Amino acid sequence: EQPIFSTRAHVFQIDPNTKKNWIPTSKHAVTVSYFYDSTRNVYRIISLDGSKAIINSTITPNMTFTKTSQKFGQWADSRANTVYGLGFSSEHHLSKFAEKFQEFKEAARIAKEKSHEKMELTSTPSQVSFYAPSLVCVPLAPSGFDSELAIYFVLSNSEDKGVEKVRNHSSTISKHWEAELATLKGNNAKLTAALLESTANVKQWKQQLAAYQEEAERLHKRVTELECVSSQANAVHTHKTELNQTIQELEATLKKKEEEIEGLKQEIENARELQAQRDSLTQKLQEVEIRNKDLEGQLSDLEQRLEKSQNEQEAFRNNLKTLLEILDGKIFELTELRDNLAKLIECS
Repeated sequence: EQPIFSTRAHVFQIDPNTKKNWIPTSKHAVTVSYFYDSTRNVYRIISLDGSKAIINSTITPNMTFTKTSQKFGQWADSRANTVYGLGFSSEHHLSKFAEKFQEFKEAARIAKEKSHEKMELTSTPSQVSFYAPSLVCVPLAPSGFDSELAIYFVLSNSEDKGVEKVRNHSSTISKHWEAELATLKGNNAKLTAALLESTANVKQWKQQLAAYQEEAERLHKRVTELECVSSQANAVHTHKTELNQTIQELEATLKKKEEEIEGLKQEIENARELQAQRDSLTQKLQEVEIRNKDLEGQLSDLEQRLEKSQNEQEAFRNNLKTLLEILDGKIFELTELRDNLAKLIECS
């Protein structure tokens, strides 16, 4: 094998447990090279950290190199059952590596087709099995490589896996505060009563469970004692059968009670959530009521000011009316005085 292209990059592998986080396999940037094996006519990606091989991946036609950011790329290797990630120092180095990956992938495809043609000429057709890809959500690129979310298909090692569809559905429901509060008040009253009743029932059932367990232990001891009495073997056998049946019934009752307790616990949890919602809405309603009181105070102040203004206008109108009446009287007197002066002038 001879290296045909080399570059330097930080090497990562997907966490095999979570399948969500990247695990760095090199402390610093290392040499990543493409190799060509002329004897087997295959291309491989190999990277060494000291004497340890941290990448040994054979390129197949099914592989896809995905750029998840400007400086980070990744591909899945079904044979190694992992996902490799490379962080480059620049976008140019990433693009160059991706071009070489596509070039050697195409060469591997052509080599595989030629190999299949030779096999078809020399052997009978056989059934070919395929690996179905499963959808994998690859995590963000590590910090320092301009992370972006990448979702793509990764080949699985198991045959005939179905493609899982990822769908996200979200909905938002809003209601009027007062109407929702009224509904919650009614529900809260019912749930509070149910909660008290459930709590009492839980205590009672716990006591019953403890009693059933004590009874079951006592019956087991009794069965053991009866088995020791050889002279009453037939009676003991019959009694043992009855006791075993009773124990089975008690165990069934215990299981049923445990299921009822789990249901009551769920109802209690739902009641607590509704109580928290009720408290939140009550606080919001109190804030609205305080705001309404402030607005009512402002409205009352405005009404008083308006009434005062109206009274002042009414007083101003009355004063004007009085002045007009006085002015009319003065005008009338002046008119009489003018007439008398005119008569005096005519007489003289």
